[in-house]
Amino acid sequence: MRVLLARHGETPWNAEGRYQGQEDIPLSPVGEAQARALGQRLRDADITRAVASPLARARYTAQLALDGRAGMLQTDPGLMEIGHGDWEGLLASEIHARDPKRLQAWREAPETVQMPGEGGESLQQVFDRAWPALLRAGEGLGVDDTLLVVAHDAVNRVILCHLLGIPFKRLWTFRQAPTTLNLLEGDSIERLDIVRLNDCSHHTALFGEAVHRAL
Repeated sequence: MRVLLARHGETPWNAEGRYQGQEDIPLSPVGEAQARALGQRLRDADITRAVASPLARARYTAQLALDGRAGMLQTDPGLMEIGHGDWEGLLASEIHARDPKRLQAWREAPETVQMPGEGGESLQQVFDRAWPALLRAGEGLGVDDTLLVVAHDAVNRVILCHLLGIPFKRLWTFRQAPTTLNLLEGDSIERLDIVRLNDCSHHTALFGEAVHRAL
């Protein structure tokens, strides 16, 4: 089984450095171009099934990447981005002024943070819904099948931490750029090896930087 785990394309809030979480922010023109570039990268891939977060930025990224195959796309709310609660829509500078200790913990010990306010989540809560969603997405697929999953930064990171066998406190030791592609292979979802990590060569040069300024 092959799993193509992608992140959505850039949004206006990504470009501004705003924490968007579960706010349903659309792709920017740059994000749409990134998603189409991902589609070109996957043009010859024999995708068996495709599942995305229902948030517009992930869903539309998947639709653009699938191009003529978009009719196969399913959505699963378990793949939605972490709920940032009271942080949603804020710049890091604004969060620093209002909630500096939590922001410092988010950067230094993210596994300890419960996002503030209504809808705020922890990384463990994200994993507890995202991993079952990935299992559902792969249900019934065989060893020769290919699954495309389009989700979000925090979702991808907790899944990848789990597969790498590293704790969530090491969440920031690798990156997940806009429309990045992670290739996972194995006999089943429970037994996946990471073959490619944060591969965004479809839109960024080897020594380029596909920037995002807020998770």
